[in-house]
Amino acid sequence: MVTGRHSAFSALCAGLLLMTHPALADWQLNLSPGVTPISHDVYDLHMAVIAICTGIAVVVYGMLAFIIIRYRRSKGAVAAHFSDNNKVEIVWTVVPFLLLCAIAVPATRVLFDMDDYDAADVTIKITGHQWYWQYQYLDQGVEFYSNLSTPPAQFAGSAARGEWYLLEVDRPLVLPVGKKVRFLVTSNDVIHSWWVPQLGVKRDAIPGFVHEAWTRIEKPGTYRGQCAELCGVHHAYMPIVVEAVSESQFADWIHDTAVQARATRNTPSDWTMEHTLQRGSALYAAHCAACHKENGRGRPPLFPALQGSSIVVGTEVSRHIKLVLYGVPGTAMQAFAPQLDDEELAAIITWERNAWGNNTGDLVTPADVQALRR
Repeated sequence: MVTGRHSAFSALCAGLLLMTHPALADWQLNLSPGVTPISHDVYDLHMAVIAICTGIAVVVYGMLAFIIIRYRRSKGAVAAHFSDNNKVEIVWTVVPFLLLCAIAVPATRVLFDMDDYDAADVTIKITGHQWYWQYQYLDQGVEFYSNLSTPPAQFAGSAARGEWYLLEVDRPLVLPVGKKVRFLVTSNDVIHSWWVPQLGVKRDAIPGFVHEAWTRIEKPGTYRGQCAELCGVHHAYMPIVVEAVSESQFADWIHDTAVQARATRNTPSDWTMEHTLQRGSALYAAHCAACHKENGRGRPPLFPALQGSSIVVGTEVSRHIKLVLYGVPGTAMQAFAPQLDDEELAAIITWERNAWGNNTGDLVTPADVQALRR
């Protein structure tokens, strides 16, 4: 008994300390009203249902308390004996029906609005990968991958955590304000879920299926979300960042991104070992470290080590290139041929063959990769 009281007192003290913590000022226990018409509708529906449920609770528990107090045995109350009461049965049938209608009618309207995908100004295909997102602007011809940009040292605990710890990416999804944006959501491997609360959008990304959603952002800003479906060991490391900008800024961004994409397709003249290793290190951290770790030791047996691997240090470089290009069917090793260009793959493979003491001295070029593409 003493132990139980001590535990309860400790829990109470801990709760009081937490309630006085300044960080709790940023807590939001309710839904966010959001910045889109759908998010506003969902919020209003949520508050209406909460009000109805609260009213039901007040009436039911109020009557229960009244009956317990008014008709308790100590007051000499005697139980009545009856078999039915038509008036009461009509009331408790009609009232719940009306309450359900009060919830179902606005909920159905919101569901119809959420499924209105017509007349979109921008269409974006979103593909979930383990563990990053791929965005394709189908009408503008722009495509890129969005990866977690939080330094591994922060979630390893060896460095101070930044303001947007685990909620920052190298390339955000850029959307125009005031335009209807249609999302086509799917997955390349396992089930993911693309979720941005302030946009009122949450769609499961399922391999072999395409789910639709839409949004119209009302004001510029940065809106963050996460994968909302447990999808593997790095599920927590695939955040979503949406940058909402004006229509003119969006047009400029599309133009600049397309120009940059064309420029990166050209092999640089200074394809030296130093240049390649520098780029390969950054690309490896973005695309490969989640499985094979920063130190190349992997997480055997699911994610084998690259340090000292016979494939990585072997003399047959083409075997290494093919494995990265086309993956290993039936395993977690996916194909990177559709995801990265020849220059990026050459840099990653060069880095893997010369990092962590592998020291093969091999300099893989984009031409080597191109020669093995099907």
